[in-house]
Order: sequence, then structure tokens, then C-alpha cells
Amino acid sequence: MPRFESIGLIVQDMKKSLDFYRQFGIEIAPEMDSEDHVEAQLPGGMRLMWDTVEVIHSFNPDWRPPSGGGRVGLNFLCENPAEVDAAYNRMIAIGAHSVKAPWDAFWGQRYAVIEDPDGNEVSLFAAL
Repeated sequence: MPRFESIGLIVQDMKKSLDFYRQFGIEIAPEMDSEDHVEAQLPGGMRLMWDTVEVIHSFNPDWRPPSGGGRVGLNFLCENPAEVDAAYNRMIAIGAHSVKAPWDAFWGQRYAVIEDPDGNEVSLFAAL
């Protein structure tokens, strides 16, 4: 039976994407900024991988970015509601696009949504 073990993102600008995810504590060596394929080990054994559009086109020349939705969403658990606000504000200050400012969601979490440089939604949340 296949086992889920990694998430792959297709990116326009490797350095810009890696810099974005470094803000969440994902350790990626600076020398990886100019690579076409990058992998980072995540807690629990998962990997997050980035590939440039050029790499994808090398084996799938017809690939096009999705339109009208259908992008991946990544979620980051924060320690508390204040950390949700702080992380959101830090990311907006460095140029992340806000999808939804922090709010107290009806399901019992402080919740916010931003976009990474390639338009993937990134949620920040903590229990209220």
C-alpha cells in the first residue's frame, strides 16, 4: 500500500519561496536558493519539496499552473492566539498577501490565511 510521505510545491522563484517558508522555521540552507529542486525534512518524517517550473517542464512540457482554485493549502499550528497574530503580521510586513486577517473562528481557533509567493494558501491557527 502506498504511504504518503511528502508534499511538493511548484514554484516560479525558488529563492522567494524558500525565504517565505524559512519564516516558519523550516530549515533550508542558503545555498539551496539557486537549485531547481529542494527538499526539507519536516517533523514526523514528512518532506516538503520545491521544484521550479522549468524542472516540471523538463518531464511534462504541457504542465500549466492551475486556474480558478485547486491549489494546495499548508497549515501551521501556532502555540497560542497571540502567535497567530504575530506570525500573520510578520508575514504581511515582508510582503505576503493576506487572504483572511486573524479572527476567532466559530470552530474554536484563532485563524488567519495568507498566500505564499506562488498563490498557495497558508493557514495559521491556534486553539482559543
